[in-house]
Amino acid sequence: MNAQRRFVVGAVAFDLDGTLLDTIRDLAAAVNLLLADLGQAPLPEATIRDLVGKGMPNLIRRALAISRGVLPEAVAEAEVADVLPRYQTHYAAVLGRETVAYPGVVAGLERMAAMGLPLAVVTNKASRFVRPHLALAGIESRFRVVIGGDDLPQKKPHPAVLLHAARELGVEPARMLMVGDSGNDAQAARAAGCPVLIVPYGYNEGTPVQNLDADGIVDSLLAVADRLQPVPTDR
Repeated sequence: MNAQRRFVVGAVAFDLDGTLLDTIRDLAAAVNLLLADLGQAPLPEATIRDLVGKGMPNLIRRALAISRGVLPEAVAEAEVADVLPRYQTHYAAVLGRETVAYPGVVAGLERMAAMGLPLAVVTNKASRFVRPHLALAGIESRFRVVIGGDDLPQKKPHPAVLLHAARELGVEPARMLMVGDSGNDAQAARAAGCPVLIVPYGYNEGTPVQNLDADGIVDSLLAVADRLQPVPTDR
């Protein structure tokens, strides 16, 4: 990683959970409400934190497995599909109750907007919850493009979601910086041909971010803005 590298870009895309917003308390509350419905023991917030990143079905499967003391493969797809709507109902009820923007997010987005850079959110979170989170945090208007986990057939780490975001923003993938907190973000960016910066404060499934294949680690979105050199987009 080159700590001094500057990025000549025409747009910036962001992950949501663990990058823009600290959503873990809402996520954990909804998981434990579901487990209570099923007569299973609750999980510590720290445990649930390491399950976040590959979408709600994966979160539910792994939470059920840990609560039961079995491998995730032992939880049937049909059961996950059956209980997922109940989890989503719980999550809708608590959404935004304890979620906060990370330090530097609002100011960092303002700096990038002032540079004339169009911004996107690309997340694996179920699409119905993405804009409400952004709106409650007061940052929805900053984003020209918002892509949730079921807006396309693929999710991160598949590159298709970032390629789609780049097309919507009118830039080549090499001119769209991805900012995330996990291997999903780094892998998707590498596969799409996007540069990628990682924040260290989010949810990376318990893996140190220093092990990720990224172009740098930055401590806030203000630090991201410091490393950008904007170029005009095609739109």
